[in-house]
Amino acid sequence: MPTSLSPTAVALALAAAVVLLVLAGVVLRLVRRRRFVDPLDKATYETLHTASLATRSLRDGLTPEGATRATRHLRSMLGSTAVAIADPNATLAWDGAGSHHRRDVHAHAEPVLTSGRTLVLTEDEITCSDPDCSIRSGIVAPIIADERVVAALAAYGRSTSAGLVRATEELAQWISTQIELAELGRQRTRVMEAELRALRAQISPHFIYNCLAAIASFVRTDPDRARELLLEFADFTRYAFRRSGAYTTLREELQNIERYLALEKARFGDRLAVQLTIAPEVLGVSVPFLAIQPLVENAVRHGLEGKSGVGHVTITAADVGAASEITIEDDGSGSDPDAIRALLAGESDRDSVGLGNVDARLRQAFGDEYGLVIETAPGAGTRVSFRVPKFAPGVRAGD
Repeated sequence: MPTSLSPTAVALALAAAVVLLVLAGVVLRLVRRRRFVDPLDKATYETLHTASLATRSLRDGLTPEGATRATRHLRSMLGSTAVAIADPNATLAWDGAGSHHRRDVHAHAEPVLTSGRTLVLTEDEITCSDPDCSIRSGIVAPIIADERVVAALAAYGRSTSAGLVRATEELAQWISTQIELAELGRQRTRVMEAELRALRAQISPHFIYNCLAAIASFVRTDPDRARELLLEFADFTRYAFRRSGAYTTLREELQNIERYLALEKARFGDRLAVQLTIAPEVLGVSVPFLAIQPLVENAVRHGLEGKSGVGHVTITAADVGAASEITIEDDGSGSDPDAIRALLAGESDRDSVGLGNVDARLRQAFGDEYGLVIETAPGAGTRVSFRVPKFAPGVRAGD
């Protein structure tokens, strides 16, 4: 079943989203004024803009490269002579005057990394043979992520003050939040990769066996057809097991659906009738990789299993303004709606290829409002639909 993020991670993500929305609103309001009459407005905008730049540098976590890019912005926010970041192993970055003191940063940070408490450094701890050196005092604050001290932020200058101590601690806490958000992003990526591996594992060995058996049946009677089907099977499996990217275009996904349907029609012949209605303008929309094929496979299975006569499957991709809507419908046996709700909630072990998997990945990529919508009843067939925004931050085919 789909892997879920922890409640703490979800809460952190929601809180961060709210904060970013509020900050974005403040910045937009300030920018629209164009001229800053109020010095407080100007200072607020500059601080938020600098924080935004530092956030970009820390989006991958506290790496040496990210820390080096971030320290310039952090120093600007603190107004200190120099800023440094150290982790338990080394000094990651220094920005500002007095770079010859960089060699001492890790030693200054060690007590903070051990105790998790802020340390104020005086001239007794910071010695320098250069009488003109501007580094005479410092503040070292812990950076805590996942309830452990992972690094330390150090601010250096000629003197310290209670205000600078508080500002350094607050900035260290802000960095801690960015690190946790970066880890949440990595966790989300790992979850989606695990979901995709699970979905590939769900490609039915029975389906593969039946495809090969159908191809074999044409080898003597219609060698050209057998050759075509074998190429379709090779292209289908190559696409399904490719390693690149969690997203693809709707065009590529539908091309693979056509391969899948060609193989199924070789098995079922006239018992399977398929209709595709695709709006050309949505073919370039990015969708999660293998988001549609499992839904079509379910429609074929439930549209034909236990049914006499022809089973109909309809696939539609429509342009609905800022989104595209994909619908897969069959006239098969249908299902109990309560059973489907339990399956999507992760409370069922029913063998339904990929429904829960696809629903979870859609919600992770675009938000809860973009999950599967399933309409069904016993004996009434099934209609599965979902919407995909034409543009979503961080979602791009090939990523």
